Amino acid sequence: MSGFRKFILRGNLVDLAVAVVIGTQFSALVKQFVESFVTPLLALIGGEPDFNGLVLRVGKTPFMYGKFLTEVLSFLISAAVVYFVIVLPVARLLRLFERDVEATERDCPECTRSIPIRARRCPECTAEIAATGPSQPVPAPRLG
Repeated sequence: MSGFRKFILRGNLVDLAVAVVIGTQFSALVKQFVESFVTPLLALIGGEPDFNGLVLRVGKTPFMYGKFLTEVLSFLISAAVVYFVIVLPVARLLRLFERDVEATERDCPECTRSIPIRARRCPECTAEIAATGPSQPVPAPRLG
């Protein structure tokens, strides 16, 4: 029983559970935003983007591809809304904060591993590297 308790109370599992709950709620929020605001705007421009009535019949078997098309369109619209309303503004905000951060690492010229600015030897490839002093320009921090 103590093993199960340790498993349940591990930080990663709790973080994952919180991420799933927040992700589910965020998904519902984005879907409702698209249904409430974006879809009506699209309906004003080009008619109602609802293809649920489209059905292909092969013999007596109906293939309701219209529902799939509606979901694909809803997904694409939701993805665009998330990208333009959340991802781009947050990325710009992060770039503003990163601009003010002093560089603490640089790339090794031999293996391109990230190493401390003042390192004289790379811990990965053991190449000797001249330490960056106050007279030398500090390279920009690595992004990604």
